[in-house]
Amino acid sequence: MNEKITTFLNSGLLDKYLLGETSSAEAEKVESFILRYPEIENTYNMMQHNLEVVAKANAVEAPKNILSNILEELDDAPVVKLHKVKKYQKWYKFSIAASIAALIFAGTSYLFYNHNQKLSNENQVVVEELFDLRSDIEQNNKMLDNVMRQLLKLNNPETEKYIIKGNERAKDLKTVAYINPKEKTSMIDVVSLPELPEEQCYQIWAELQGKMVNLGILDKADRKLRSIPYMEDALALSITIEPKGGNTIASTKNSVAQISLH
Repeated sequence: MNEKITTFLNSGLLDKYLLGETSSAEAEKVESFILRYPEIENTYNMMQHNLEVVAKANAVEAPKNILSNILEELDDAPVVKLHKVKKYQKWYKFSIAASIAALIFAGTSYLFYNHNQKLSNENQVVVEELFDLRSDIEQNNKMLDNVMRQLLKLNNPETEKYIIKGNERAKDLKTVAYINPKEKTSMIDVVSLPELPEEQCYQIWAELQGKMVNLGILDKADRKLRSIPYMEDALALSITIEPKGGNTIASTKNSVAQISLH
């Protein structure tokens, strides 16, 4: 016998193979030897036959009534009916998960919407404040421009200054007139005006060729430099007390201040 075959048979691998104790690598080796060597195949068949004989010899016969007992036990046992899992249960679980995700998304979207809305409102407020500020700046610039123009007129060497003071009937009355005959402009600055009854007011006039021309009403609440109509060749300026709202004809008897322009 081939020495390789003898070595294999003496290794005990064939016995282990029959008992199912070999590893996958050892099983592959035994099977390859069985296929390659007829001597080993014959020995394997003989050993397998002997194993069956031994198993039968040592087998214990089961009691005759064991089968009937098993069948009776099966008949008496409650039958558990298996229900097939419906496919919609998976969809039901998926729907719940989708609903939860939708709620989370809706909540998050709502929070973001509120946050964006708040920011939008704040931005709108800022924009409105900027417009208001820009409007205020424009108005202030206009006022500053007017003041600068008035100052230029007052500082003009051609501008003549006339201080008009009240007589005995209005001792605290004081106004200042600025007249520029070259540029043909007239301005008046109300410094102080005594109190009058509500039904009366102060009115300023220009005396021109024997008649009195209305130049406007003077109000202590309007204490600022303002323009009045320019009257060329005016001889004098007069201030009278007139009915509330002014008069078309000067009440010379109610004159409280007068100054000559020449």
